[in-house]
Amino acid sequence: MRRLVNKAMLVFCTAPSLWPLLASAQTYPSRAIKIIVPFPPGGTVDSLPRIVGEKLSRRWAQPIVIENRAGAGGNIGAQVAATAPPDGYVLFASSPGPLTTNQFLYKKISYDPAAFVPVSLLGVVPTVLLVRRDLPVRDLNELVSLAKSSKPPLTFASQGNGTTSHLAGILFQKLTNAPLLHVPYSGTAAALTALAGGQVDVLFDNATASLALHQSGRIKMLAVAGDTRLERAPLVPTFAQSGLKDFESHAYISLVAPPGTPSEIAAFINSAVDEVLRDPEVKARFAEFSVIPRGGSPGDLSAWLKAETARWKQVIQENRVTVD
Repeated sequence: MRRLVNKAMLVFCTAPSLWPLLASAQTYPSRAIKIIVPFPPGGTVDSLPRIVGEKLSRRWAQPIVIENRAGAGGNIGAQVAATAPPDGYVLFASSPGPLTTNQFLYKKISYDPAAFVPVSLLGVVPTVLLVRRDLPVRDLNELVSLAKSSKPPLTFASQGNGTTSHLAGILFQKLTNAPLLHVPYSGTAAALTALAGGQVDVLFDNATASLALHQSGRIKMLAVAGDTRLERAPLVPTFAQSGLKDFESHAYISLVAPPGTPSEIAAFINSAVDEVLRDPEVKARFAEFSVIPRGGSPGDLSAWLKAETARWKQVIQENRVTVD
C-alpha cells in the first residue's frame, strides 16, 4: 500500500502541467466555446457548425461562437486551431482539405493534420456526376463510351486544382479509362455556371450546390456516390448501381480539437454532438444542404480520416497534383 501511495504521489508531483487540464475537464464547459471554420461564411462548411452550435449552446448554457478564418485552402484556419490552447474551448470544423489532402497538395503547411484530436464526423455530402443538359448521354455508361470516342476530348470542370471535384475527376478517369480534359475554375459557382452554360461537358460536385440546377433541368445528374440514392433525387442511381463500384468520393465536415486536448473533453463533446445529430430538427436542416448526418465515436472519425488520407494521397501523388 505504501508503495502505491508513494507512486501516486510521485506521478502527481512530477506532472503539474496536467493539473489545469484535469481541472478543466471536470468543469467543462464553463465559458464560451469558439469553433474555427477555415472558409468564408455562407457555405455548407460554415452552416453545419452553426446549426450544431445553436443546439450545443442551449444544452450547455454557454455561447458557441463561429470564427471564420479563410485563406490558403483552409490552411490559415487550421494553423490557428492547431496552436490554440488544448482545453476544449477552441474547436475546428473543416471539410477534407486541411485534414486530409492539403498536406500532399502544398509544398509546406505549418501544422500536422494528424495531431488534431478527433471529436465527431458531423456530416457527409456525396459527390455527384453532372453533365451539361444537351450532352447526348443518359447514364454513366453512355458517358464513358462517349468520352472514349470523343475527339477532341470531353472536358470536366472543377472548383480548382486539388479540390474534391478535381480529385474525383481524376479518380473517375483512372477507374474507367475514359479521358477527360481538366478545366479548373475558381470555386463551385463558377464551375456550375460553366456547366449550365454548356462551356464544359462534365463536373463532379457535391450534391448541395448542384441539386437545384438538376431539378430545374439546366444540367443532368447521372450518378451519386455513396450507398444510397439522394432523397431529393431518387431517380438518380448510385455509382455502384451504375456499375462503378470502386468510385468513392464525398465532401464532409468533421469536428476536431487542438493537439493535446484531453480525451475526456473530446468524448464529452462527442456525446453531446451525437445527441444533437439525432435531433429531428437538425436532420431536417442538414437535409436542406443534402448532408447526411453521421456522428459516431472519436475513434470512428479517426478511422475515417485515415482512410480518406490514404485514398487521396495515392490519387494526388500518382498524378502529381499540386497547388501553388
